[in-house]
Amino acid sequence: MGALTRQYNWSNTSLGTPDQWPQSLCVTLSIVLNARFPMFLWWGPELIQFYNDAYRPSLGNTGKHPTALGQKGEECWPEVWPTVYPLIKQVMDGGPATWSEDQLIPIYRNGQLDDVYWTFSHSPVKDESGRVAGVLVTCFETTQKVQSFNRLRASEQRFQQLVAKASVGIVVVSGQDLRIEIVNESYAQLINRRLDDLQGKCLFDVLSEAKADLYPLIEQVRLTGNPLYLYDHPYAVLVEGNKKEGYFNLVAQPYNELDGTTTGVILLCQDVTGQVVSRQALEASEAKFRTLIEQAPVATCLFVGSEMRIDLANEAMITFFGQGPSIVGKPIREVLIRSVDGPAIQLLDNVFTTGKPFDAKGAPADLVINGVPGTYYFDISLKPLVNAAGNVYAILEMAVEVTQEVLAQQQRKESEAYLRQLTDAVPAIIWETQPDGYCTYLNGQWYEVTGQTTTEAQGFGWLDATHPDDKAETGRLFIEANQHHTAFRALYRLRQHDGQYRWSVDLGRPRFAADGTYVGMIGTVVDVHDQAIARQELAESEARLRKLSTELDLQVQQRTQQLQASIQDLQRSNENLGQFAYVASHDLQEPLRKIQQFGDLLKDQYAETLGEGLDHLNRMQSSAYRMSVLIRDLLTYSRISTRQEATRAIALSEAVQWALTDLELRITETGALIEVAPLPMVLGDASQLGQLFLNLLSNALKFRRPDTTPHIQIRVNTVPATDLPLLVRPTRTATAYHRIDVIDNGIGFEEKYIDRIFQVFQRLQGKGQYEGTGIGLAICEKVAANHGGAITATSQPGNGATFSVYLPV
Repeated sequence: MGALTRQYNWSNTSLGTPDQWPQSLCVTLSIVLNARFPMFLWWGPELIQFYNDAYRPSLGNTGKHPTALGQKGEECWPEVWPTVYPLIKQVMDGGPATWSEDQLIPIYRNGQLDDVYWTFSHSPVKDESGRVAGVLVTCFETTQKVQSFNRLRASEQRFQQLVAKASVGIVVVSGQDLRIEIVNESYAQLINRRLDDLQGKCLFDVLSEAKADLYPLIEQVRLTGNPLYLYDHPYAVLVEGNKKEGYFNLVAQPYNELDGTTTGVILLCQDVTGQVVSRQALEASEAKFRTLIEQAPVATCLFVGSEMRIDLANEAMITFFGQGPSIVGKPIREVLIRSVDGPAIQLLDNVFTTGKPFDAKGAPADLVINGVPGTYYFDISLKPLVNAAGNVYAILEMAVEVTQEVLAQQQRKESEAYLRQLTDAVPAIIWETQPDGYCTYLNGQWYEVTGQTTTEAQGFGWLDATHPDDKAETGRLFIEANQHHTAFRALYRLRQHDGQYRWSVDLGRPRFAADGTYVGMIGTVVDVHDQAIARQELAESEARLRKLSTELDLQVQQRTQQLQASIQDLQRSNENLGQFAYVASHDLQEPLRKIQQFGDLLKDQYAETLGEGLDHLNRMQSSAYRMSVLIRDLLTYSRISTRQEATRAIALSEAVQWALTDLELRITETGALIEVAPLPMVLGDASQLGQLFLNLLSNALKFRRPDTTPHIQIRVNTVPATDLPLLVRPTRTATAYHRIDVIDNGIGFEEKYIDRIFQVFQRLQGKGQYEGTGIGLAICEKVAANHGGAITATSQPGNGATFSVYLPV
């Protein structure tokens, strides 16, 4: 740092060259540079900076070193200046030296903003006159120390929080009197004491009722160093004179010092009263469960384990097995040993393996019951029993013999089959449902008409034969009729076997049993297609006539209101613009002409006597000229706004030539190269189109790049309406549009300003750089809109600009 200090060009600073420095600065700087302790010196009102090699690492490998040397303090330390400067100013103003320890002052170094902690002092350095001229900073970085301290403190806090928030009661006792050193809220709640009443007290002074039971055990752990484990241990504590009893798990671990000596005991206590009581209740429940099975009115059996050992079976179930009480305790495979018993064993295996229950109604079984062999029928329920881990450990089977009911049902089905044979012979469609609406029968006529199969039509599948547009409403009516036990009527289109649809009426009536119970519906389907089509055509014709009449009346009213409003708006706009045009062309232009005329007269006759006033006169003349141009542009814009009719076919090449003629002098002055492609004819106003190209070409000449010859190109192509850019919205619809591009090689602009440049008085450049009123492009936008088109632009700064005009073909 001494070498860098000597090489530094101090003549560019307020201190001047070193030979001009005061002796006090030289002495202080010598001390700083030779010190091996980090030092930093600010000198003078601008707080010019010096520092030594010991301080340099604090600036990082990249960042402020070596540019900090000789720099002003405020410019070097913007990130910490609000914090550091008040300390410096206090010393510079004659205040006492300052001292800060472990102060967080982030600095920019190593390419980033680092959180850095410092211990530092600010001391005054006086010059030869005794005035404070600088501030000497002695400092060292304490980031690692602070971070280590913070980590240690966080670790201690985490430990304290872990103990405090643990759901297990934790208490640490030490010494022969078992004095409480650490205790958490869970332990205090376990023994029904307040936390403040436990800390620092002897354990059995506050828990005397448990001393006889627990003191010998804990003392043994303290003396022997061997841990103790108690599970489901009963305890009793006094709560406001009343005894509270329960069960807890206790772990007592010796607490050893670094030298291995045992000085205390760590106790972990968990209240398990709920678990113990639940287990006891479970054991009682299991005993009750066994009694219920034995006394159940239906045949009941309990199969335990994967081998399905018969753990319990009541008398009814033993009777069904036909082998006597000896089956209890045997695996099911030793009981069911016949070849026909294989499916029953497989069924039990499936329930045990999958955990899914099984229920069956009227299941057949070949058994010998009370010495009578035969086929018997049962309603069977197999329920898997799950343990606390969620695993199946047993299966509970309950069986009710329903042999007589099944035989009676079989006879009833035979009778129903005979009746359905009769209905199939009927030419009309007939159907039948259960109480829940499930269709159980459709006669043969349904399948012949619709082409559906029995599988497709049963249940609610018959709805699939209805037209998709009618299906939801038909289903709703059918469900409501079943829910309310009322008649069902629906008109829908029924799909025929050839895929065509025909209108049909579906009629259903509710059926009730002798006791009044709702048992379902029976109904018929009738084809009414010809009648429905005739009524529908008549209704549609009437509806169309009413709708057309209403829409026509509404459109006439809306169009009349719109035209009246548009006429009023145009009248007001024309009146206002006419007044503005009159004022602009007469009342405003006349005073300006007088100002310019008298100004010219003053310059011609009194130029020599005006002196400095001549410059003021020239400025006045320039302002008057700009005002005149602004009024002329506003007048042009107002006239274009009121003339929106495209009246005749115009050759765009003539409009461009008119603009080139008007700009001939400026083109000659700039040496501009202008290329114009053959241009089409459009329907429009010649004067307005001339103004359009005059403003676009004028802008291209105005915003040219210095030392670059302006090069302007005018090109044209045809764009289909479907290919127009999203942001281009012509005011008249057409199948295609002429796109006329005016391309320059000027200064360009940023495209984010595209919406702004077409607004009145909007300028991207200052008046001092480029002349103009900010109205030219607004005129272009208005001309394009008047001709049913639009205008947009693309550009990049320094790469020129392209203005694209879209006009209907």
